[in-house]
Amino acid sequence: MASARVLSAGLSRAAEPYRAVLASRLRAQRSYRSNFVLDCASSFLVSFVELAEVWVLFHAVHSLGGFDFREVLLVFGLADFAFSLTDMVFGHCDNLAQFVREGTLDTFYLRPQPLLLQLITSDISLRRLARAAVGLLCIVIALELNDIAWTPAHVGLLVLTLVSSFAIFSATFVWAAGIQFFVINGAELTNSFVYGGRYAATQVASVWSRPIKVAFGFVIPMAFTAYLPALLLLGKTGPEWLPAWLGWCTPVAALVAWAIGMLLWRTGVRHYQGGGG
Repeated sequence: MASARVLSAGLSRAAEPYRAVLASRLRAQRSYRSNFVLDCASSFLVSFVELAEVWVLFHAVHSLGGFDFREVLLVFGLADFAFSLTDMVFGHCDNLAQFVREGTLDTFYLRPQPLLLQLITSDISLRRLARAAVGLLCIVIALELNDIAWTPAHVGLLVLTLVSSFAIFSATFVWAAGIQFFVINGAELTNSFVYGGRYAATQVASVWSRPIKVAFGFVIPMAFTAYLPALLLLGKTGPEWLPAWLGWCTPVAALVAWAIGMLLWRTGVRHYQGGGG
């Protein structure tokens, strides 16, 4: 017990600088309330328009890849909610290329904290909570509309999916940050699998071609964030190459994604030689 208290106290002291930085970021955003409200409104509108696109699509078809609108709503909600929370916490990792170009990344090396943790806590965008609210609303409505035979396993799967999806999406931001050490002007390249992956995650994977299933099913495991767990919750079997039982492997996919992300990040950090200032 004594060693546990010592460890807890040590972790608390180590986290204190990060808590102070995050608290100052949050206070700064709340200081300009009108601007904050407008940011939240615009963020909500963007997410709502994306949902409306799906709704308009289902005015032309009754089902897509074996899913009707109520079932697609569950896939969209799971992916959008997890990505929106991840984007709020990790989204500013996109700024790494700008930090490298301007030489401001060197200031991170002057502080006695891990570089990645400093980058993650360098900002937090509360306006993205509005997007997360749309995703959460979709999940609640979809769970109410769909006939799901709830069991303790299904409840555990839902919780596990939300946590693991957050981990998978956050790993993709770390991948992108690691790559940006090598391709300073490669934001379009990294955005293609970070934000393109988010778009793929909100879709029904059964309509993907085989190359897309390989890319967003296993290389960048977007199918694990919503589609595969939704198959299990809805009692579906899944298409070729993406059977429903893979939905239980979402934590494994998250661990693999983070392992690759940390490998790319550490390789990029070792490659970085300073801004020359």
